[in-house]
Amino acid sequence: MKGYWIIFASDVTDPEAQQAYGQLWGPIAAKYGATLKPLAPGALLESHTSSRVLAVEFASYAQAKACYEDPAYTEAKAFALRAARREVIIIEGELS
Repeated sequence: MKGYWIIFASDVTDPEAQQAYGQLWGPIAAKYGATLKPLAPGALLESHTSSRVLAVEFASYAQAKACYEDPAYTEAKAFALRAARREVIIIEGELS
């Protein structure tokens, strides 16, 4: 089964940090075969703090976990956390 990161995030408040995250994320995504899975507009129905929800798809749950735990991602994540408030969950399954 596939693995997913589901990311609930606020609007970006630090565009420079978001840009740095994007530059670091590209090679990490390629290494783990991660792809952004578009969600339907309006997928986020109830939230007090998030304005965006994203899904990142991996070939397996194990790959999703390994990517999150990769030291290179730990470095990139520091920029993501500066760019916006967010919460991340990792799940196993199939999103349609």
